[in-house]
Amino acid sequence: MTPRHPCRVFLTARDGDFRLTELAALPAAGAPPPALVAVDTGRSYQTLLGFGGAFTEAAAVTWLQLSANRQEELLRACFDRREGHGYTLCRVPMGSCDFALGNYAHVETPDDYELASFTIARDRQAILPFIRAAQRVAGQPLQLLASPWSPPAWMKTSGQMNRGGGLRPECRAAWASCYVRFIQAYAAEGVPIWGVSVQNEPLAAQPWDSCLYTAEEERDFVRDHLGPALESAGLGDVKLLIWDHNRDLMVARARTVYGDPAAARFVWGMGFHWYGEDHFDHVAEVHAAWPDKHLVFTEGCQEGGPHGGSWDLGERYARSLINDLNRWTEGWIDWNLALDTEGGPNHTGNLCSAPLLIDPARDTFHRQSSYYYLGHFARFLRPGARRVACDTGDASLEATAFRNPDGTLAVVLLNRTAAARDFRLVVDGADIATAALPPRAITTYLL
Repeated sequence: MTPRHPCRVFLTARDGDFRLTELAALPAAGAPPPALVAVDTGRSYQTLLGFGGAFTEAAAVTWLQLSANRQEELLRACFDRREGHGYTLCRVPMGSCDFALGNYAHVETPDDYELASFTIARDRQAILPFIRAAQRVAGQPLQLLASPWSPPAWMKTSGQMNRGGGLRPECRAAWASCYVRFIQAYAAEGVPIWGVSVQNEPLAAQPWDSCLYTAEEERDFVRDHLGPALESAGLGDVKLLIWDHNRDLMVARARTVYGDPAAARFVWGMGFHWYGEDHFDHVAEVHAAWPDKHLVFTEGCQEGGPHGGSWDLGERYARSLINDLNRWTEGWIDWNLALDTEGGPNHTGNLCSAPLLIDPARDTFHRQSSYYYLGHFARFLRPGARRVACDTGDASLEATAFRNPDGTLAVVLLNRTAAARDFRLVVDGADIATAALPPRAITTYLL
């Protein structure tokens, strides 16, 4: 059935060859009255920062194994505004993480409190070339969030980067200065840092690079060291994010840090991940209690290997995207931009999936379902877009809608069930289309 209003329709579905495919229209709805999908552009909410992924060392070194033509193709798939997803908001580890080729820090020399040995030489090998190439394809600097997994081993109570441990009290000032030096060093390479988080997953003592902070320790480090260090270096415009961990305890962490006005004044907002139970309600609760603070999803991936060809991957992404965006989240950052077909490399064997899986031996890469599902948001919901009210009359039909800066309206509909879902799309009281969304499918209407 032809839509009743001029619009473009894009479909990705498990069955058939639909992969961000533009159609004249979706299949016609059946005889029963379809579920109402109602959009009210008169009710608006948060402004969108954008979408993207992480420039890990694993992604960078694997990308470098491709031929020049394939490297460019992968960059376009992620960062080109016309041919790809047009990513603008990304993440970079500050030092090593599990998806590095081994432990490394920017200040390896023990007791170097003055940071005389500070260097980003390791970053220059793969990560920075990857970022600069992405910026070239994007046609602009990216908004980069820098996140540390661990301070240098000598700064920690455990004396090692892996398996948790804490930041030694006498090292807090030097560690805060490392953030400043990192931001300045990247800027000198033509790669500006948009924001920093205090610590990746501060309550997880992982077998890989990790460091533990209680809520009170994170609050005090921000208030007494990191916030003042950024401010005194003239970097007060760099966004400072707390938590950077799962949704389950984000309310409690916000209460402790935001409850201290001296700490809260340095904090722009909160980052969060999706591991564990969903707890989407906690995202909304943080916004309701602290509406002046911002929310960014900063990491999510499918654990336990590459999961090549899995359709569930894309649906997990889309479900999180819709639920997070509908609860005031302003940006959504995937984990590794790409990995190899084994789900690595990873220096502790924590293999995972990524939207793009690279096969260097065949000089190619494979687009996973998560790549296509992400595209239904990143390609059509652009930075500066405002979320508008969007409600569905069918609980199995999930949806969100945004008004873009150019005036276009993007409505994303998700069907994770095994049956087609009939719907009637109405925008500001006007009928747009009556159609059926195929089973295990996602569509974007662009009006």
